[in-house]
Amino acid sequence: MQSMRIKVFLVLVVIILIYPSSLIAQPPAQPKTPKTNTLQSEQAEASPRLNAATEQRIALVIGNSAYSSGPLKNPVNDAEAMAAALQKLGFKVTLKKNANLETMEEAIEDFGNWLKRGGVGLFYYAGHGVQVSGINYLIPVDAKVNKESDVRYKALDAGRILDEMANANNGLNIVILDACRDNPFGKSFRSASRGLAIVSNSPSGTFISYSTSPGQVASDGEGKNSPYTRALLENISKPGLTINDVFMNVRSKVKKETGQLPWELSSLEGRFFFVPGNGKMITDKAEAVASKTSPTDELEKELLEQKKALAEEKQKLEEERKQLTMGNRPAVSTANEIKRDGQFIAYDNGTVLDTSTNLMWAVKDNGSNINWQGAKNYCENYRGGGYSDWRLPTQDELAGLYDKSKGYTPVCAASGDNDKVHLTNLITLSCWWGWASDTRGSEAATFIFNLGYRTWYRQSYDGGLRSLPVRSGK
Repeated sequence: MQSMRIKVFLVLVVIILIYPSSLIAQPPAQPKTPKTNTLQSEQAEASPRLNAATEQRIALVIGNSAYSSGPLKNPVNDAEAMAAALQKLGFKVTLKKNANLETMEEAIEDFGNWLKRGGVGLFYYAGHGVQVSGINYLIPVDAKVNKESDVRYKALDAGRILDEMANANNGLNIVILDACRDNPFGKSFRSASRGLAIVSNSPSGTFISYSTSPGQVASDGEGKNSPYTRALLENISKPGLTINDVFMNVRSKVKKETGQLPWELSSLEGRFFFVPGNGKMITDKAEAVASKTSPTDELEKELLEQKKALAEEKQKLEEERKQLTMGNRPAVSTANEIKRDGQFIAYDNGTVLDTSTNLMWAVKDNGSNINWQGAKNYCENYRGGGYSDWRLPTQDELAGLYDKSKGYTPVCAASGDNDKVHLTNLITLSCWWGWASDTRGSEAATFIFNLGYRTWYRQSYDGGLRSLPVRSGK
């Protein structure tokens, strides 16, 4: 028995000598931590912690000024000021100044890795930005661009940021582009496009802001910061403002001071506060929990919202009922001409004929925001002029109406806006954008009548888009 114990002991000793690592517990591998700017991280730790129960907030801030071609005075100042402001609002900030292409790409990759942990993501860029063939590019300080095709390889496609956000699927992202300064390589470009192009596709839950209207150029400013960033810094820390309120205030201030009109695109499905009314940084989800201390106010607000939604639904149903009633009437065989505008003839039955294409158009659009499916249904149920074969136009058909030499200000424009819809005034568009019937996956085509752009949007999007019925003339 004792000899057996000795043998077992010797076997164990041999195993330990041969395979020591297999019997020693190894510490778990630590996940790679995205790189951050050391100085900004130290400042973040020193900042007062204003938020209590909130999701994490991650921000990447880039400011490029030291260009060899077209140097700028303010972007680095803007980025430093924005990084400091965001840190006070509870964001973990990575700041990059005068970055080359490799630095920008690495920072965005790290930013995407952070976003995969969830929470709110914010990307801010100040510096040169250009559009080529409808794609936006952010220009590194070391970019050497001799011709337009160089941009694709020597600058950062802004869509990379949106792709990282989509891959992270973190729920809420904010993109701020103070990058609409004039093209520093303009003389070497074939196209005359200025400013940045409209982003046609972005992840759900994304808010995108430009420092001026798409296709326009923003001022770098005379002071330490650009007019746009200065206005943003003044409003972003005000308690009780939703993100829409913040950027509405920014737009009003910048337009008054410079004449440029900041522009936003949003697919947010709830409210977001940089600083809610109680001074704590929380998103709409956390605010709902906090509001349980005052259920009466929350209930009244919810009832008002439900009442408003029911009223809007009732109005839509009434409009559909009227259209269906009209559909039972006999088709109008004759109509009287009331006005002409070149190739276009307006009739007293609410139709306009384009004699060059033999297309008949409704005299006006549906008059309010509508998604693609709603636009398609509206056209197919439309019974203007007594006809029942109306449909949603193709993108080419909408583009055929565009006429830069004509134009009028739509009713959706803010007072004093210079942007006009460019087409015959015999057809009334209530806003600049119209849906088209062309589709690709979950997107549908649109045409923008103030800029003359063809673009695509998610079919569920309804921000400012309209439905204009068309049919083949007889």
